[in-house]
Amino acid sequence: MLEDEIFKRCKVNKNKLITYGFVKENDIYKYSKLIMDDTFRVDVTIDNKGKVLGKVYDLDAGYEYTNFRLDNVKGDFVNRVKDEYLNVLKSIMLNCFTKEYFIYKQSNRISDFIKEKYNVLPEFLWESNPNYGVFRNKSSNKWFAVIMNIDRSKLDSNKSLEVEVLNVKLDDLVNTYIVKEGIYPAYHMSKKSWVSIILDDTLDDSLIMKLVDISYCLSNRKKEWIIPANPKYYDIVNAFNDRDTITWRKSHNFMIDDIVYIYITEPYAYIMFKCVVTYLDEEIIKLKLVKRYNEKEFTFERLKANGVKSVRSPRGITSK
Repeated sequence: MLEDEIFKRCKVNKNKLITYGFVKENDIYKYSKLIMDDTFRVDVTIDNKGKVLGKVYDLDAGYEYTNFRLDNVKGDFVNRVKDEYLNVLKSIMLNCFTKEYFIYKQSNRISDFIKEKYNVLPEFLWESNPNYGVFRNKSSNKWFAVIMNIDRSKLDSNKSLEVEVLNVKLDDLVNTYIVKEGIYPAYHMSKKSWVSIILDDTLDDSLIMKLVDISYCLSNRKKEWIIPANPKYYDIVNAFNDRDTITWRKSHNFMIDDIVYIYITEPYAYIMFKCVVTYLDEEIIKLKLVKRYNEKEFTFERLKANGVKSVRSPRGITSK
């Protein structure tokens, strides 16, 4: 319906309805306005939940005019009636409603909880999907939640119609929660790490926020890197002898507090240092020594056994 589209992401302000000219009758707000040079009348009703219904009457003919709602009826007159009716609705929306980020009430509640707890607002990043809202951890710049409007058939082939879902990252806890009603393998993201939650009040806000908290904590984890150092070109073995911090060329997307393991190539071939990133700019990072390892702890053979087959350039560490 035209009304549903215009008021899709809007919350009514009932005090403003009265100021605008609505009359309240038994929890129903009513408003009328003449259009088409006073030959047509628009009647708009808004119920206590904010649901908007509208009708257009042809005053000369004495009946409700509905041609503008039919796709197969065209013409300048029909288009003019439709435009004037939509202008009435848009004026009511702009003056009496507050725009909200999402469609479902639970979606907006969860968004408000995230804003209050983490001081994070949704980002709308895609022109092709303008209503997908991403929530990003400010310290790590990683996503921890995404609210999307999708067809429910993408999660459950037996159901359809538009729904809003929340994607959160649970990693090892995915199998624990995937059995609950309203929680599905993630849409459009890794099903090993993420789940999709229907935001139709099937689940309590408190449980959903518990899962958001888990996802936020996972996004807060700093990345761990291995970087190679060739002792033929730089005396990395003795680099920390008289200082606890060294400068390194920035070649990857490091972040402050990331952990960096320095792997010394042949003839050593083992991880010698564990460091933390304390400073970065566009060209360099500063690495502060956290721990030294001996030659037997993290040899190349041990790295290979745990999924690190080569260390030719900075790379992330495997979970093993």
